[in-house]
Amino acid sequence: MRQDDRALVARLLAGDENALRSFFDGYFDRLYRFALSRTAGRADVAEEAAQRTLCRAVRALAQYRGEAALFTWLAQICRNELADMGEIERRRGEREESFDASERARRRAEAVAADEPALEERAHRRDAAAELRRILHELPGRYGDILEWKYLEDWSVERIAAELGSTLEAAQSALARARIALRSAFEAHGYNWHEFLP
Repeated sequence: MRQDDRALVARLLAGDENALRSFFDGYFDRLYRFALSRTAGRADVAEEAAQRTLCRAVRALAQYRGEAALFTWLAQICRNELADMGEIERRRGEREESFDASERARRRAEAVAADEPALEERAHRRDAAAELRRILHELPGRYGDILEWKYLEDWSVERIAAELGSTLEAAQSALARARIALRSAFEAHGYNWHEFLP
């Protein structure tokens, strides 16, 4: 079995797209169940933890030595992700502030009321767009391409499926996973998902 694990990792390191699909499809459900049992049944947290684990594992594949089963290695990463997510949630709770107390929210409301964004807000949007593109290019597999087609190029899911040479259902599934991967990447960079993409 470990020989199979090492062979899969070798294919992933070589950039094999089919191996990447097999990796995500083969381990997502197991990691989801693993995380679900450690999150008091919170399905949304378990799903995000499983996705974050797979994305982090793809970035750290060179560190896998095959001394333990691949799932054992992934489970340890998942434990770390759950701990990180708990810390992020705790800090987010401490940072939450009301709409009136948020200077940024007030500036946005004033800009909308004036029907023209403030110069500072326009600069922020340019910076945010540049940062978004940078993070998209860091995502594993074709997730960055898929999100760029959908949200920056405004492609339909049907067109994305045609570009990928896949079924509509497979493209929708890939898009959903790509969104989760992007949210995980934002948080890994220290961004608040809702503030970055309001």
